[in-house]
Amino acid sequence: MAPQQNAGAGAEAELPEYAGHYRLESHLGSGGMGVVHLARSTSGMQLAVKVVHAEFARDPEFRGRFRQEVGAARRVSGAFTAPVVDADPEAERPWMATLFIPGPTLSDHVKRNGPMEPAQLRRLMAGLAEALRDIHRVGVVHRDLKPSNVLLAEDGPKVIDFGISRPKDSELRTETGKLIGTPPFMAPEQFRRPREVGPAADIFALGSVMVHAATGRGPFDSDSPYVVAYQVVHDEPDLKDVPENLAPLVLRCLAKEPEDRPTPDELMRELRSVAASYDTQAFIPAQRATEPRDPERPHAEPQPKPAPMPKKARLLKRGALAAATLALVAGGGAGVWLMKDGAEAQPRPSDGASTAAAGFSPWAVKPTPKVTGLPRCSYERQRLLCTQAGLVSALDPADGRVLWRYALAKGDVPGQAPALSGGLAHVLTNAGRRLEALDPASGEARWKLDVSSYRGFRYAGGMLVLISADGRATGIDSASGKTTWERRIPGLSEAYVVSFPGSPWVLVASTAADGTRTRVMALDPNTGVVRWDARLDGALTPVGASQSEVFLLSAGGDYGEAKAVVRYTPGSGATRRVPLPVPVAQAQASVHQGVVYLLGTGGSLVAVDTRAGRQLWSLETAVSQGSAPVCDGRRVYFSAADGRLLAVDAAKGRMLGQTRPRLSENSTQATTALPTPGTLDGRVFATAPDGTVFSVAGRAPSTW
Repeated sequence: MAPQQNAGAGAEAELPEYAGHYRLESHLGSGGMGVVHLARSTSGMQLAVKVVHAEFARDPEFRGRFRQEVGAARRVSGAFTAPVVDADPEAERPWMATLFIPGPTLSDHVKRNGPMEPAQLRRLMAGLAEALRDIHRVGVVHRDLKPSNVLLAEDGPKVIDFGISRPKDSELRTETGKLIGTPPFMAPEQFRRPREVGPAADIFALGSVMVHAATGRGPFDSDSPYVVAYQVVHDEPDLKDVPENLAPLVLRCLAKEPEDRPTPDELMRELRSVAASYDTQAFIPAQRATEPRDPERPHAEPQPKPAPMPKKARLLKRGALAAATLALVAGGGAGVWLMKDGAEAQPRPSDGASTAAAGFSPWAVKPTPKVTGLPRCSYERQRLLCTQAGLVSALDPADGRVLWRYALAKGDVPGQAPALSGGLAHVLTNAGRRLEALDPASGEARWKLDVSSYRGFRYAGGMLVLISADGRATGIDSASGKTTWERRIPGLSEAYVVSFPGSPWVLVASTAADGTRTRVMALDPNTGVVRWDARLDGALTPVGASQSEVFLLSAGGDYGEAKAVVRYTPGSGATRRVPLPVPVAQAQASVHQGVVYLLGTGGSLVAVDTRAGRQLWSLETAVSQGSAPVCDGRRVYFSAADGRLLAVDAAKGRMLGQTRPRLSENSTQATTALPTPGTLDGRVFATAPDGTVFSVAGRAPSTW
C-alpha cells in the first residue's frame, strides 16, 4: 500500500502505512491536530484511527493533552460515543483507534439537507442529553460539543472528539488568557472563568447545537468570534424558527448562569413531556447533494446522493417506558383473555431461516398488536411468558401463538421478564412495586405481595428471598406466597442480592468503599441459614454460580472495567483469578460449564476458561449496546439494541450469523439493559424494539 497523502492542515510529505498493527486504508479527514484514517483490525473490523501530526508529536505539552484525550475517550466509551479500541500516546506518532461509525456529522447533515424536522430534533436532543449524562457520570466535561463533533449514526447520535475535555481529576490546567473551545458553542463561563468550567457548559453547548440543527445557524451569530463571544456573555439567544415545543427547553439550556441550566436527567424528563412518543423514522434522511468532506469530520466518509432511506426506525431511545394506555378492560382493571385462533395470534415468517428440527419453523409475532417496545420473556417448554406495556402474555414456543393475556392495573408497567418459581409466573410491576403470581397455564392471579419496603429480592429453590433496608432477610414460599422464615443477618444493610439458575444459594454481596475487599455470603433459601461467608480481594461482582462454584468479575482502574475473571470454590476456599489481556468496559457476563462469556460496551466479546486459567478468544462485534450473552454449549447468542440476534461460535469466537434489525417506528421505549435471548431444544428466542418476539433455529445462524 502506497503512503497516503495528507491534504489537511499541517500537511506532511507522507503519512504512515500503519498505526501500531492497524493498516491505514484511506483518509477520512484532517484537523488542526492530526489526520483520521479508515483502518481495519486483523479480524476485519473497521476502525477510525487518529494519527497526530509530526510537529505536535514533538511537543511534550501536546503529548500530555493527547494522553488526556485518550483517557477521557476510554472513560466515556459507551452507546453514545465511539468506543476506543486501542491507543498508543507514547508512539513516535501518537495514535488512537476507535470503532468506525458510518454516518455524517450533524454539521454535514444540516449543510446538505437544511434544518431538521421537529421529530428528528426531539430525538437528537434526547440522544445528546443521554450522551452528556453518561459522559458526566464518569467525571468528564467535553467542553467542545458542536455540530462537527456529533455523528448521526443509524442507532442515534454519537459524541466524538474529546481533545479538550477535562476529567475532574485532570492535572492539566487552562493557560491564563487562552480560550479553549469553539466560540459559537461555548458557554459564558468559558470566556469569563475558563478554569471553573463544569458539566453545565456542555448543556449550554447542547442548546447551541439544537439551535443550529433547527435553523442552520447558531443562537449567537456573527462572522467575528469576538462579537460572538460578547453575544454569548451579554445578549439573549435568537431562537427564531426553533419549534415552539422545544424553544423553552433550549432557552433554559442557554441560561447565562450554570446553575440555571437543566441537568441531562432533567432534560430527558422534560422531553418525555414534550412528546408522548418519538417519531422514529430514519435518523439520516436522503442527502440532497454531494459536497466536499468537512475537514473536522473524522469518522464519516463522503456521502453520495443515496436512494431514499426506508421509513423503518433507526433510533432506539433509552429512558423511561411510558405508561401503557391501551384500554384492555373497561375501567382499566386487570383481566385475562384466552386467545382463539385468529389473525393477530398467527405466526409470521422470520427471515427465511431454516428448520431447527422436524416440525419446527421459525416464527415472529407481536404479543400485543400495535404496541411497540421490548417484550421481556422467560422461556420454558410449555410456554413463553412475556411482559410488555401493561400486559403479561403467554406464547406457544412451537409457533408463537398467543395463549392468554393478563392485564395489570393501570399504570403498572413491568420492567423485567416474569420469574418462574414454585410453579407460578411472578411479575414485578414498576408503578406499585408489587409482585403478582400468575398461573402460567391460565394466566389467573394466585397471590400478590407489596415489595415496596424491600431493597432487593431473588428466587432460588422454589423460594422468594427478600432483603430489607435494615438487613432483615425474609423467605416466602413461591407457590403459596406465605412467609416461612425471617431472620436478621449481620452485614446485609449495604449489600445487594443475586441468584443464578442451577445454584442452591442466594448470594448476598457487598464491596468495601475503597474497592479492596468484597464480602459474599450464601443463604440457604429454604431456611435463611448462612451456608458460607467469604471475604475476597478486590472489587468483585458475581456473574454466575453452579452447585459448587461462584464466578465473579474483578473491576479495576478509574473506569471500572472488568480486568479479571475470578472463580471461587466455597468447599475448599480456593480462588482462581484469570486476568484479561484487555479490560472489558461495562461488561455483562454469563457462565456455561466453567467458561465465562463477557460482552462489553462497544461490542467486545470475550471467552475465559476459568479451569484452564486463560482467555480462549476475543471478538470485536461492533455492537454498541448488547444484551448479556448466553451459551448453549456450541454457540454464544446475544441481542443488539436494534433488535438483531447475533450468533458466535463458542469454540472459535467466529461470527456465524445474525437476524435483520427490528426497530420500532413509534416507540418511547429505551433501556439500559437489553433482554437476554433464551435457548430451548435447539431453538433460540429473542425480542426486539418493534414489539416482536421471535424464534429461529439455533443450529443454522448463517440462514437467519
